[in-house]
Amino acid sequence: MALLTRVRKDPIHFLLITITAPAIYGLILPVVVVDICVSLYQKICFPAYRIPQVKRSNYLAFDRGKLQYLNAFQKINCLYCDYANGVFAYAAEIAGRTEWYWCPIKHPKHEDKDALRVHEHYDKFIEYGDGEDFPKKHKARRTACRACEAPCDTKTS
Repeated sequence: MALLTRVRKDPIHFLLITITAPAIYGLILPVVVVDICVSLYQKICFPAYRIPQVKRSNYLAFDRGKLQYLNAFQKINCLYCDYANGVFAYAAEIAGRTEWYWCPIKHPKHEDKDALRVHEHYDKFIEYGDGEDFPKKHKARRTACRACEAPCDTKTS
């Protein structure tokens, strides 16, 4: 009954939800594919380069769906967001460790600093244009990356 009242109160909003829901929930398949692919990627590649594995369970927390004050639809929405955002955070950590190992060079300064995506390892990267002793610095970054364990706070010079 509450749903009918909400529909009558704001039918345009209900129509927008009905139209956009497939677009939102249709992304579950690509999110699952990303989850599987990045998991396989790190299982195959990280051991080859002695990069510590990212613990998936550190990024996937399904806690909000357990809240008693949420209705069934809200719980499903929360579970979906918990999963999707967790997968992307997990993938970003895997990508960050990969970048740290292979190309730990900062980007040139941008006017819009908020537009530049960075991860927690980025501050340990070599400054853009700093070619002095690059092979030595790069090797030091790889060594630090290999020693990385959650939360990967190894400092490098």
